[in-house]
Amino acid sequence: MKRALISVSDKTGVIDLARALTQAGVEILSTGGTAKLLTQSDIPVTEVAAYTEFPEMLDGRLKTLHPRVHGGLLGRPDRESDRTAMREAGIVGIDLLVVNLYPFERTSRDPRARFAEVVEQIDIGGPAMLRSAAKNHEHVLVVVDSGDYSTVIEALKNPATVTRETRRRLAAKVFAHTSRYDGLIARYLAGESDVAEDLPEILNLTFVKRLPMRYGENPHQRAAFYEAPNASPASIAQATKIQGKELSFNNMADADAALECVRAFAEPACVIVKHANPCGAALGETLSAAYERAYATDPTSAFGGIIAFNRPLDEATADLIVGRQFVEVIVAPEVTAAAAQVLGGKPGIRVLVVNMSEAMRTGLDYRRVSGGLLVQDRDVPEAEVQLEPVSRRRPSAAETRDLIFAWRIAQFVKSNAIVFARDGRTIGIGAGQMSRVDSARVAVWKAEEAGLTVKGSVLASDAFFPFRDGLDSAAAAGVTAVIQPGGSVRDAEVIASACEHDIAMVFTGRRHFRHA
Repeated sequence: MKRALISVSDKTGVIDLARALTQAGVEILSTGGTAKLLTQSDIPVTEVAAYTEFPEMLDGRLKTLHPRVHGGLLGRPDRESDRTAMREAGIVGIDLLVVNLYPFERTSRDPRARFAEVVEQIDIGGPAMLRSAAKNHEHVLVVVDSGDYSTVIEALKNPATVTRETRRRLAAKVFAHTSRYDGLIARYLAGESDVAEDLPEILNLTFVKRLPMRYGENPHQRAAFYEAPNASPASIAQATKIQGKELSFNNMADADAALECVRAFAEPACVIVKHANPCGAALGETLSAAYERAYATDPTSAFGGIIAFNRPLDEATADLIVGRQFVEVIVAPEVTAAAAQVLGGKPGIRVLVVNMSEAMRTGLDYRRVSGGLLVQDRDVPEAEVQLEPVSRRRPSAAETRDLIFAWRIAQFVKSNAIVFARDGRTIGIGAGQMSRVDSARVAVWKAEEAGLTVKGSVLASDAFFPFRDGLDSAAAAGVTAVIQPGGSVRDAEVIASACEHDIAMVFTGRRHFRHA
């Protein structure tokens, strides 16, 4: 290794790397702020502008886009024609390129940054150099991640450690990095134009591996968690684990479902999720009361579940949980010191703290299918549920509160979803059945198993009732009010059934199917 070009925005570790290169007799070319930092650290540096004999221009926009730079990165020393062309043009070979890019992502996330400021963080020369070096990786070692500086330092001591596989791995890392960088720019610019009003013609998805997992849904499947660009601070991706075993694939999926559901409520709430479905949910004057009422819906399913709260977890509630049930994950916006001490006695419980003060961004929702993706807008809960009374009897104030509560829970239950609720708590939940009537039967059966009764409760259905038999069954179970989207060709028959049974029924005009 004779010559290296270093140009980095993130200066982490660069001085130690440059010192190692200098001690090994490697000449260093550099630009701008990097050159200044190395010079101040008494490390010999040749400015790229001095090497190219072409000054930096356009406020630094133009400095490395020069044949002497790219010729040095692209030239193949094992080809006589390349060596001749380089010699005639005064181009010297570059054996090592160390580059990381302008902080576009950080700047674009800053709500105070103006559009012009963000655009200035679009790196041009950096990606061009990286691509040149990565293409010629058999002759140029290319590093885009400071975590790989140790590989370079080791290579200086023992060149044999840089195998063909190592060079190829680092080159692949470069193209993954520049691809993600370009994707972030494309998404940002689309958001600043009318293109954002429609789904993009080309979908750039770039995710960063944040968490390896022991396995996927089943032990024979590999798995990891990848964070999306610009992940909302209010998302499960930004959760902080304050105790517990490592998270599994299923833990993350269920914790996300529980978080989405519990944050739909302004009042103190608890939601217990098992296999991505709420199995119990309740409001309460205290968090302990909310938990006890949610747990009572289905104690059997709550075993090994995920428990989410929308208020700081206190000592009394933590005591109830650890004294009553096995729990995989607890999600809350905060955990008091006393509660943390209680949970510390059960070190296996995973405890996640998530920012719930900020609303979730809308964004897009992705579903994998063989060979592609289905993309849709996220089904964000309505800020205010619009109720259209359609029956002869209108719901009372208490029924209305329960109808809205049940409706918000039904949005997060797998279709066909039926939720019975009373007094701000779930009584029975029927999920994922092929028939809406079967979902209602399951919900009634689950309530009976828990020693509860659906008599006097309200019912929420995530989609319309296609036939009146659903209302007839609800009436037989003792339901007093129903909330559903409406929109069936047989709405008149369903409404007639409600009126015959003196059931108050409201339409919302919005469906909440949840298939996956």
